[in-house]
Amino acid sequence: MKHALDTLLSTALASLRADGLLPADFVPAIQLDRTRDKSHGDWATNLALVSAKAAGRKPREIAEALVAALPVEAREAAGVTRIDIAGPGFINFFLSADSRFEAVQRILADATAFSSPDIGRGEKVLLEFVSANPTGPMHVGHGRGAAYGSTLGNLLSATGYQVHREYYINDAGRQADILAVSVYLRYLEVLGESVRIPSRAYPADYIRDCARALVERDGRRHFHAYADIIAGVLPDGEGDDEAAKNAREAHLDSLIERVRSMLGDDYRAVLDFGLGTQLTAIKETLKAFNVGFDQWFSERSLAESGAIEHAIQRLRMRGHVYEKNGAIWLATSQLGDEKDRVLVRDNGIHTYFAADVAYHLNKLDRGFDTLIDVWGADHHGYIARVRAAIEALTGHGDKFHVALIQFVTLSSGRMGKRSGNFVTLQQLIEEAGNDATRFFYLTRSPEQHLEFDIDLARSQTADNPVYYLQYAHARICSMLRELTVRGWTLDTAAGLTALPNLPDAGIEDLVKRLSAWPEAVAAAARNRAPHQLTHVLRELAQDFHTYYNGNKMLVDDADQRNARLTLSLAVQKILANGLTLLGVAAPERM
Repeated sequence: MKHALDTLLSTALASLRADGLLPADFVPAIQLDRTRDKSHGDWATNLALVSAKAAGRKPREIAEALVAALPVEAREAAGVTRIDIAGPGFINFFLSADSRFEAVQRILADATAFSSPDIGRGEKVLLEFVSANPTGPMHVGHGRGAAYGSTLGNLLSATGYQVHREYYINDAGRQADILAVSVYLRYLEVLGESVRIPSRAYPADYIRDCARALVERDGRRHFHAYADIIAGVLPDGEGDDEAAKNAREAHLDSLIERVRSMLGDDYRAVLDFGLGTQLTAIKETLKAFNVGFDQWFSERSLAESGAIEHAIQRLRMRGHVYEKNGAIWLATSQLGDEKDRVLVRDNGIHTYFAADVAYHLNKLDRGFDTLIDVWGADHHGYIARVRAAIEALTGHGDKFHVALIQFVTLSSGRMGKRSGNFVTLQQLIEEAGNDATRFFYLTRSPEQHLEFDIDLARSQTADNPVYYLQYAHARICSMLRELTVRGWTLDTAAGLTALPNLPDAGIEDLVKRLSAWPEAVAAAARNRAPHQLTHVLRELAQDFHTYYNGNKMLVDDADQRNARLTLSLAVQKILANGLTLLGVAAPERM
């Protein structure tokens, strides 16, 4: 219906331009809004107000001209029964009863098509999200980014974008080396050695589990006496001053080099085992969380394929690279960053930033129109430098977008298990349930801090938003089953015919909510705001529960029964569609 009215107004605008009432190059955006007050019709537009200045006339004069230019036959075909001009020049459209219920018919015919407005027009989007370091289990913060990225991908796909979902595996660099050393020291411990774990190593139980698995696979193949390993390694730091902190880092770097030297070719085997074990656990958690990827992209592959050198050379050719104090720098300050950034340190080792630059160049070289990265809020300062690098490489820094995910806290102290000093995503899912965990992550804008109420997520009450939604869906399914038990069948054609004649309270609100669903999906996709759908769906469920409680459904009167159940079936289909977009189950029984 909105599209039909938009077409009508576009035709009227063209007529006014042809008559010289509006400039030939004046093409304003047409804004149509559903009215809140039924006395103002069904739809309203402020088009006359935004066009008045260009025409040099009063808004009401433009409104009258627009209404006069609306083709009568097209108005009737769109179901417009009356048009009023209100206030300073708002145009209000009144629709026929049949037109108001058109959405129900379209939903029953094809709920997926109804729910899939094509705003993307085939635009190719690379959506990178989660990308947690494979150095340990996913925690509750990673879970929020996973739920957001997964749902955003669903939304974009449903609205006409070609979405490629990608996980960037940080399998190179210092964090990977710290994992390797942490696993190796625990490996020696399992084999009977008395070892000292550096304060900056990974100490949690999952490292011990990984070390035991390494012993199971390789036995004593990688064994060296701890005394030989620690010999010549710089001492660990003690205390909280800057010197102690620097000493701890130096100790860890020295230990990494010592283990690498002692193990030789076996170092890569230990490293890959540690990374592979953690990555497998991450994949299993994400699969259980209903999160999937089209590609798992290895950071290590960038260096091994020469992609990092290629990116640096390309930057050098474009005049954005210079050398200072033995290091290679990128002049990002000339492109919006607060200062220049190092690509290659004076020791010849690439920075993490250099790998990120190469990775984003790789994304664009693969032909994607838009890059969306989902990052934790603590990476806010990283945005400007990456965008500057993309601008330096391609001149298309505007193709790069970042969604920042704020932190998560748990409001309940009743968690059963913890890993070290953090709660894993897997533990949260086990405590709160998969559906509640996903839905609760999505209830707030990603830019807002989220307090996760575990007790509420576990509750089976109307206060629990996901339970409230799922119960509405299950209630309709139960009602349709009861229909069969009573020996009746649902005649949706008869129901659609009878709908405009129902005297039921609340029916108009429910139908308006259904009609607005495609707009809600489009707005959530356009704004990259999945949380908007959680609120729209809850309002739909609330309207349905109110309607159900106020009107008996399984009545003897066939017309009323068919009409009410036909409307309920449309609600059930939209609830199912919305829950699917959110990655949440739509149960038929509860």
